[in-house]
Amino acid sequence: MKWALLIVGSLVGLLLVIAVIGAMLPRDHVATMTATIAGAPDKVWAVLTDVATYPTWRSEVRKVDVLSTAPLTWKEHTTQGDMTLATEIFEPPSRMVGRIQDRNMPFGGAWEYRITPVDGDPGKSRVTITERGWVSNPVFRFMSRFVIGHYSTLDSYLKSLGRKFGTDVTPVRA
Repeated sequence: MKWALLIVGSLVGLLLVIAVIGAMLPRDHVATMTATIAGAPDKVWAVLTDVATYPTWRSEVRKVDVLSTAPLTWKEHTTQGDMTLATEIFEPPSRMVGRIQDRNMPFGGAWEYRITPVDGDPGKSRVTITERGWVSNPVFRFMSRFVIGHYSTLDSYLKSLGRKFGTDVTPVRA
């Protein structure tokens, strides 16, 4: 019985430390990653904005429901749960901003996608994604910062996009 109380007490103490550290972290964060994709800007734009095809190249997306085409609004059904997004800025073929629409989540924010041609190679594009997000729950904020990382989803997205265009890419923090 003494060991059980010691274990439970240690777990509660650890959770308390995580919550305190999470409460001291800023609620908001900005993370930016970039990668060179083996596709012309118009081709990359077509893939990024054809959200219905996300399940064919993004392994974590199981299904997408397109809710509206103007503005582009969609619901992603992913391995981590469901999320509704809508475009706030739509400037073909170079810039799009999509924002999480769900209000009942412990996080939110927007992704800004920028597509620029690579100098000297019209068949390649530089794709830069900036996440401007927030995490309300201190425990989840701790996990987002130290366990999951603010860059992990951006990294995964850009690697999947590279594979969609037939190459392995190594995204870098910008």
